[in-house]
Amino acid sequence: MTAKSNPWLVLSLVCIAQFMVILDATVVNVALPSIQSDLEMSPSDLQWVVNSYTLIFGGFLLLGGRAGDLIGRKRLFLAGIVVFTFASLLNGLATSSEFLILARGLQGLGAALVSPAALSIVTTTFAEGQERTKAMGVWSAIAAGGGAVGLLLGGILTDVFSWPWIFFVNLPVGIAAFVLSLRYVPESKDEESHEAFDIAGAVTVTAGLIALVYGLVKAEEKGWLSLHTLGFGALSLVMLTAFVVIEHRSAEPLMRLSVFLQRTIRSANLVMLLVASGLFAMFYFNSLYLQRVLEYSPIEAGLAFVPFTLGIVIGAGLSQVLVKAIGLRSVGIGGMLLGAVGMLLFLRLDVGGQYLTDLFPGIMLISIGMGMTFVPVTLIATSGIAAGDAGLASGLLNTSQQIGGALGLAILSTLATAQTTSSLENGTDNANALVDGFHIAYIAGAAFLAAGAILLALMLKRSDLEQIDVDEPVLAA
Repeated sequence: MTAKSNPWLVLSLVCIAQFMVILDATVVNVALPSIQSDLEMSPSDLQWVVNSYTLIFGGFLLLGGRAGDLIGRKRLFLAGIVVFTFASLLNGLATSSEFLILARGLQGLGAALVSPAALSIVTTTFAEGQERTKAMGVWSAIAAGGGAVGLLLGGILTDVFSWPWIFFVNLPVGIAAFVLSLRYVPESKDEESHEAFDIAGAVTVTAGLIALVYGLVKAEEKGWLSLHTLGFGALSLVMLTAFVVIEHRSAEPLMRLSVFLQRTIRSANLVMLLVASGLFAMFYFNSLYLQRVLEYSPIEAGLAFVPFTLGIVIGAGLSQVLVKAIGLRSVGIGGMLLGAVGMLLFLRLDVGGQYLTDLFPGIMLISIGMGMTFVPVTLIATSGIAAGDAGLASGLLNTSQQIGGALGLAILSTLATAQTTSSLENGTDNANALVDGFHIAYIAGAAFLAAGAILLALMLKRSDLEQIDVDEPVLAA
């Protein structure tokens, strides 16, 4: 390494950019009530502020990883920073819900370029061994801390300034990361790869998922058997079928479907999809509960979620010990069931709820359970596979997480809105009607987590996991 490409400076720069990406996945949650009030958004439209980002991020994540290998990881990384930073500016300037949702989608596209390129830069900058392990430990800490900092920072910026500042704060960070990375980050690419991009695959899968989510979100308003709902369901089916056909025929597919023939990969990704479906919605509904029902300030709401990070750390530490004693499958199942119990504890919430007695216990159980879940699921998804499939396996798990979160939020938001509307029509006041809707969402979220535990138990045999080394460190993808 030359002085210009000091590996630890390179790591610092890519981690700054990755921190922005992780942070922006959660920073909007605490600001949602303020955004809804300012832009006069309906409950069904509000969830698109989250889902527009996660759907585009998840849909183009694998394409971003492939593009970095072909055209240059530094080049794609810089392009992603530009797109992400420009989209952040547009988000902050948004004066309508439609503009904000579109700008959030553009921001998700920038994230899909930055994140896989940043990880590839880390793995190509550090040789295998102790140095790479240290570097990936830093990367993992950024991934774990970014979400929690996003919740707290979102509350502070919204309370002290206003919600557009949760996006404007990215501008100086993005500009500095671009300028410094342009000078100090080395270029690299896979010289042996064929120059082929599966853009059609990325577009069809993303369009299919957007159509599915839009149909689900509007189903309560339009009717589950309406032409509108059935039409978007059919469109989603056509686009997702086209995606499968494209992947089968493409010489360089975005997602080589044969990888799902391996039971560990198939099981881990399905479980992650279900876990994310319940977990993402927990932040969304609890943020609304704290501010719309208990009338917390944005800062207070952000502080309320800080213990979640502590719980994740505790759960991850426990899992490292427990997997050696009772096995990967048992720890994962236990973690998801613990999370489901935590979700059901939120059913005690009412218009006079107390944080320490009613909200805190559920947050801690869910976070510890998720810490216990992520370690074994990540190991199952990324171990015992061919070296050439390592990047694909890691990217698939991230994609499953983003898409699961978007689908889960769409389903739970639709169910919650339907219950709230029904309660209002029956004469219930607004605060109690909101809580009624949240309770339905919590029950459905618990069902997602329990379903993940059941599937992990049914889909995997102990013999499937015998080749996995439980002593190797688990690193965030």
